[in-house]
Amino acid sequence: MIKIIRNEQRYHFQSDWLSTYWHFSFDHYYDPANMGFGALRVFNDDWILPASGFPMHSHREMEIITYVLEGELEHKDSTGGSGLIRGGEVQRMSAGTGIRHSEHNPSEDTKVHLLQMWITPAVSGLQPSYEQKQFTREARTGKLLAVASGQKIPGAVKLHQDATLYVSALQPNSEVTFEPSEKRKGYLFVIDGELRLNDQQMATGDQARIEGEGNLRLVASKPSEIALIDLA
Repeated sequence: MIKIIRNEQRYHFQSDWLSTYWHFSFDHYYDPANMGFGALRVFNDDWILPASGFPMHSHREMEIITYVLEGELEHKDSTGGSGLIRGGEVQRMSAGTGIRHSEHNPSEDTKVHLLQMWITPAVSGLQPSYEQKQFTREARTGKLLAVASGQKIPGAVKLHQDATLYVSALQPNSEVTFEPSEKRKGYLFVIDGELRLNDQQMATGDQARIEGEGNLRLVASKPSEIALIDLA
């Protein structure tokens, strides 16, 4: 089964410094029928204006994946960690027993665009930690590139859950395939572009919640960027 949720069906929140689309219940948006998908609890698509961002706040018992698409995001946390997450970089932060962090756009003139995903960990009580890696566009062009995984995939940042985040850049008429176990779930988001997922058309901002499908075929009709999460 493939359930397509269109861009205009996403919940949108706008403030004086943030424009964001929340794919699942989050903050003041509450829908008991939309609380997550498998271990995926949060999927937010954020644009943060220059010289603004999220002040210091707390998290517990969550794997938080930040994928910066454009611009730079400044990270600081209560473990003493700090740094910049640049376009093409992925950071995994394990909140574990508790961590405080802030996220800020340090630019004076450029927005930062990012995806943030929260995945519930397979075990509780982890020591807070984070890991960050750069992934080039070339490395994801024409294929599904694993950038975060709990399956010990070389090169990917480590997740404490049986889940894998893949990203891909597709040129017109190029395709990628994925063959998950029919017992697993898949979550596809079209970051930009236009493509066909099996026999269904998708475009920028669309998402697909996938269950019980043995083979996925993605064919782009224009330059496209996607994120695909494979979940137990």
